[in-house]
Amino acid sequence: MPFDFKKLSIPEIILIKPKIFVDERGFFMETYKYSDLAKVGIKENFVQDNHSKSVRSVLRGLHYQKNPRAQGKLVRCLKGKVFDVAVDIRKGSPTYGQWIGVELSEENNHMLYLPPGFAHGFLVLSDVAEIIYKCTEEYSPEDDRGIIWNDPDIKINWPVKDPILSEKDKGYPMLKNADNNFYY
Repeated sequence: MPFDFKKLSIPEIILIKPKIFVDERGFFMETYKYSDLAKVGIKENFVQDNHSKSVRSVLRGLHYQKNPRAQGKLVRCLKGKVFDVAVDIRKGSPTYGQWIGVELSEENNHMLYLPPGFAHGFLVLSDVAEIIYKCTEEYSPEDDRGIIWNDPDIKINWPVKDPILSEKDKGYPMLKNADNNFYY
């Protein structure tokens, strides 16, 4: 199997470490293989790929799409380094409001899988970072929602205290006031 899988403290969030084959020419790795991911329960039909480029200290998030267009994501950093975060927003979940943060980088080639029912965000730690992520639903403006990045109830330990944010991301509500229709 070309991947190592690690379930994190929120068991639905999975850190994926691809096996990298290096020689004098460079390297080769598989970044997605349905049959291997399905063995650990990731049986998603990914329908859209996104590519984002940002500069140091940019924080994007915390984003999600509500039902019926909720998105699961498989996130990977192609260039640079990011602190990638998933927040459980499923009402009634034993881990509701808890978060996972991992470093994704071009050096470690790790990927993070988060199913629908989780808000997602990332903070750029390098001069420039590019991430790509596969989504289980296409972008739906009418279902697009978010949570404020520094929600005092969630208490994410972001590595930067004064990030660069879009106006949209600055205006999101706290989780307790979010338009959220996810249930555990």
